[in-house]
Amino acid sequence: MAHGDVTHLEIPVTDLERATAFYSELFGWEISAPPGYEDYPMWHAPNGASGGALTPREEGFTQPRSIVEVHSIDDNLAKAVAGGAAVVIARSPVTDTSWWALFRDPDGNEIGLFEGVYEG
Repeated sequence: MAHGDVTHLEIPVTDLERATAFYSELFGWEISAPPGYEDYPMWHAPNGASGGALTPREEGFTQPRSIVEVHSIDDNLAKAVAGGAAVVIARSPVTDTSWWALFRDPDGNEIGLFEGVYEG
């Protein structure tokens, strides 16, 4: 993937087991939780290029959320804020070699940013 590509889609669900069965059957997604992330089962589409996660629905997280790969989370958050966005989650580690952040755009949409290499 490259800078600016949507690399991950989080889908909020109320029942992880039911959602896993539903999306596996509907789209043929392979879905499994990485070790240590039992409440974050990852899905991979048959094309091998797209994927994301099923995540527990929480207050404030009721719509799917796209994650965009960037070269620098800090630079992109600064640009987003300058354009009227608000930081929801500052740059935070995912692994030793990757980070993510979350902002809310001027229309209230939450967009995630990903930087680094995911080793999962």
